[in-house]
This record gives sequence, structure tokens and C-alpha cells, in this order.
Amino acid sequence: MKSKLSAIQAAFLTLPLLASAPAWAGKLYVSSEKDGIVSVFDSTTLALKSKIRTGDKPRDMAFSPDHKKLYVACGDGNAINIIDVAQDKVIGKLDAGTDPERFVFSPDGKTLWATNEETAKVTAVDLASGKQVAAVEVGEEPEGILITPDGKTVYATSEVANIVHVIDSATHALRANVAVGNRPRRLALSPDGSELWVSNELSGSVSLVDTHKNEVRGEIKFLPKGFRPEDVTPVGIIMTRDGSTAYVTLGRANHVARVDVKSHTVKDYLLTGNRPWGIALSPDEKTLYVTNGQSDDMAVIDTASFKIRKAVPTGRAPYTVAVFE
Repeated sequence: MKSKLSAIQAAFLTLPLLASAPAWAGKLYVSSEKDGIVSVFDSTTLALKSKIRTGDKPRDMAFSPDHKKLYVACGDGNAINIIDVAQDKVIGKLDAGTDPERFVFSPDGKTLWATNEETAKVTAVDLASGKQVAAVEVGEEPEGILITPDGKTVYATSEVANIVHVIDSATHALRANVAVGNRPRRLALSPDGSELWVSNELSGSVSLVDTHKNEVRGEIKFLPKGFRPEDVTPVGIIMTRDGSTAYVTLGRANHVARVDVKSHTVKDYLLTGNRPWGIALSPDEKTLYVTNGQSDDMAVIDTASFKIRKAVPTGRAPYTVAVFE
């Protein structure tokens, strides 16, 4: 472990800093699991602007459909905190069940769907009333969650059962259970909705699920040079809007992979930091942000050159980065 960390540190010291700054201005929010804070950075200068105290163990974050509020899942706080982005302070909280980890908003902005890791449930909350309207029982340790653009289907991963659950959002019934790789974590959907990508942390792979048949039709394996297969632990996934490129964080392998979506081939790997998990793209997709949970920083990556522009110190155990335009 010591030699790998030394190699990472040396790589950052020799990286040339790219001069170009993002073509847009805004804020970056980074949740820190061990600090109970969300750090706010200027997206242009990457300077720390403020720190927002939240509930314990803040993890997933997402903006409300009108982008006026930032919702933060606080697992040990058993609530989803609500931040006013104009003031950058917590103004309320939402009960989405015990130990909420990740969540999504329905396309119409009326419902929040959250995975509850401890209780093995997927909870739906009516945002107008703040009341829970459904609690769907799923496999143990659910984490990843995604809702289709038409709002009809919710997908959720079970880390223990090695399953992706397919939930009807109207009836709250389980439509299907799709067996995938070992310890599935996060999800991404192709722009045409035909293919669901599922990261499998302990299989070193991404399963490719046919959403019409609800079955796996392929797999992408990852193996950066110098790492053993058991060190490759994919977690975060994000696709470009046109569906041409996907980026996958590889956890203990300390790299992010760039993947050609059409051919399902890995184009290249980039060393980012220690245990990259969280991942986000800037609105113009020229910058990729990766949180490194064990080096307590965020890699800011130029997508054209696929090189790191800067490593930005964050709080302890950064989990998610949310990009505010």
C-alpha cells in the first residue's frame, strides 16, 4: 500500500497544470462523510468558499429540479438535509427512511426515491407534503438508484444480493430482479434508454443490462496496468449527454477509466488519487470531477486531454460532488 501511495503522490507532483479554466462559472459542492460537512468551492478558481454543517455522514447529493435547493443524504443522521444554494445553509430536512444513501427525483419533481442501506428498502417521498408514500422491500444494502426519463421505472442495486431491482414507480411493485456481478453499486442509462450500466465493485466490471428484456447482455472488465484484478473495484459511472463516452471510477485501483460506449471498450485509464468513487461532469462536459475518498481530495480533469488540471483538498472521505451552474 505504501508503494502505491508514493507512486500516486509522485505522479501528482510531476503533473503539468493545464492553464485552461472552465468556460462556465458556478459552485462545486463536495460532501465529506467523516466531517459531517459539505464544502463549497468556486468552480473557476477552485478556491474554498465555505463549509456547510450537515447531519452525520453526508453522502449523495442532488439539486432540486429548479436548482434552488441542494438535497444531501445524511446516513447516520437518518434524514435528507435541504440546503438553500443562495445562502449555502441548511434550511430543513426530509424523512426518507433510515440510513438514506442515494436518491433521485422523479422527472416531474414531485417525488424523491431513496435507497435505505440498513433497512433494505427503497423509499418514495412526496415532496409537497414531505410524507413517505411507499417503502419497497429489496435486497440487503441497497445503494445505487436511477429513474428513467419517463418516470415509469426505478432501478436500485442490492450490494449483498447482487441484483438490480426493477420497480414500477406508479404501483411500487417489483417488476423484475436482474442478477448482475458481485456487489453492484451505481447505475447509468444510455440516452436511448435501451442499456443500463451497473458497476460491480467486487467483480471489477460493469454489467450491461438490456432494459427491454431485463437481462444482462454483456460485461466490461477493467484492469489498469500494475494492479491485480482484486484491487479493481468500480463504483461511480457517468455518461456524456450524447452517450458516446462513459467514465468509471475504479476504487482501490486509484484510476478512472474512459470507455467508448458504442463498442464497450476501455479507451484509457487515468491515475486520479486514492480510492476514487464520486464522479460528475461540468455542464459543458469539458471538466470531470472525481472525489478520492482516501486521499481526501478531488481530481479536476480536462476531458479533452484526459489529464488532471488540479487536485483540490477537500474534507475527510469525500463522497459526492454536485455541480451548480
